[in-house]
Amino acid sequence: MAEKLVKKTDAEWKEELSPDAYQVLRKKGTEPPFSGKYYKTRLPGTYLCGACGNELFSSETKYDSGSGWPSYWAPIDQANVEIHTDRSHGMLRTEVVCARCGSHLGHVFEDGPRPTGQRYCINSLSLNFRPKEQEDE
Repeated sequence: MAEKLVKKTDAEWKEELSPDAYQVLRKKGTEPPFSGKYYKTRLPGTYLCGACGNELFSSETKYDSGSGWPSYWAPIDQANVEIHTDRSHGMLRTEVVCARCGSHLGHVFEDGPRPTGQRYCINSLSLNFRPKEQEDE
């Protein structure tokens, strides 16, 4: 497991994040399907952790899974995310968290497209977006 580079108290996270983002990122909540601000985003760029700014997903791996959440077939770098078993809500799922700060991002499923066959189903509230034109500056 990667060492957490960003360590803050719960009170610090609560102060820095919006109430909705705090609920998802720090309390492992989920936004309603089809409600997230990045669900339909098609602009080129990079999706960052909404808590610490860690680079997580590229628009090049984003696709419309029909699930209601932004979906990606791979992270930018596998080292930027951690995978954990999630047995909450009476289900067995695979949770995805930010490797830098430990924030909850969403879940990964084995029903995605080629080349990986994975669907990283990520909450918009867990993300920030940096458009490609800002990356080129």
